[in-house]
Amino acid sequence: MGANSSGSSNRLRMRFSQPDDVFQVKVSLVGVEPPIWRMVLVPQNVRLPRLHHIVQAVMGWTDSHLHQFLVGEIRFGEPGNEFEPSPIDYRAIHLNQIAPRPGATCIYEYDFGDSWEHLIEVQDALPIESVKGILPRCLDGERACPPEDVGGPHGYANFLLALEDPSHPEHEEWRQWAADNFDPVAFDVGRVNSLLARYAPRRPRPQARGGSSRRS
Repeated sequence: MGANSSGSSNRLRMRFSQPDDVFQVKVSLVGVEPPIWRMVLVPQNVRLPRLHHIVQAVMGWTDSHLHQFLVGEIRFGEPGNEFEPSPIDYRAIHLNQIAPRPGATCIYEYDFGDSWEHLIEVQDALPIESVKGILPRCLDGERACPPEDVGGPHGYANFLLALEDPSHPEHEEWRQWAADNFDPVAFDVGRVNSLLARYAPRRPRPQARGGSSRRS
């Protein structure tokens, strides 16, 4: 990014002056059937650390493991982790720098042991004035987030088979591990948006009206 950072910044400033300020993105869990996905509206210039928290909230993860974003072989993540080579520091990187237009994609990987990969696809760019309500906002989705530490897509598939079949030799073990209230088809868009509310921009405090607040 180093040599091109100035040019990238200039292009981004030009992009921000255009009306297509909001990205509609689809976040899909890779390698899982039936599909688990979320449709989300986010500012196109959302920084990657905040996008990480947004994906965690909409999917239902607990942010208990390491994560990174990938574009091809290029990795973006938190600085100073123990893996070598270290990823590019993502704290100043925006979504529209790695996925700049509809049709563009990137990967968000969570939990390097289970290796949950999420395909993030920019599906549309919307004029900011056409978008009502707060951002970010989840529009739709399907199916519950897998439990943490279940073993990635392959482990989750085995978990579902055991959970749904009382005659399965591991049925009782998995049922107790996951708790009785786990429902793989459950998805509550209202609950997701209540979690996302914490990532909405704060409104400026209204200025006090009347005389000067200075003390004599």
